[in-house]
Amino acid sequence: MSVAFTREEDLEATAADLPDRPISPHPNLVTPEGLQQIEAALSEARAAYAAAHAKGSIETDRTAMARATRDLRYWSARRGTAQLVETGNSGGAARFGSRVSILREDGRAQAWRIVGEDEADPEHGTVSHVSPLARALLGKRVGDEAVVAGQAVEITAVN
Repeated sequence: MSVAFTREEDLEATAADLPDRPISPHPNLVTPEGLQQIEAALSEARAAYAAAHAKGSIETDRTAMARATRDLRYWSARRGTAQLVETGNSGGAARFGSRVSILREDGRAQAWRIVGEDEADPEHGTVSHVSPLARALLGKRVGDEAVVAGQAVEITAVN
């Protein structure tokens, strides 16, 4: 048996035994949009699992089945623990679901929406409610100061 062939088998076996995606110990708070995202991801995971299962022998592509099974477990758990938080009037204080605008000492203005962990995407202006940034902003009102990354920032808007 070729050594290269043996290594391929070993890599396939390793890939097919994927570790579970870590589940956060924090409450799984979600916005209505976040719940829709979780449900869409769960639907995609179910479809991927069905597709991997329908391809016939699991030995043919163990990696696809392992990935589909792992994702299905993750999204099922996240959907099962999701706690929908309605994002209505915050009374002027930053809270879960709020969009908070800040002004940094160097003059940069930024805005962040505080959302659930699975829907957080800092490149698109959303941060997890358990992130240091969100924790610094939660409860603050327009005119308040917060410390973000060791620098003082001013809260300029809370929507």
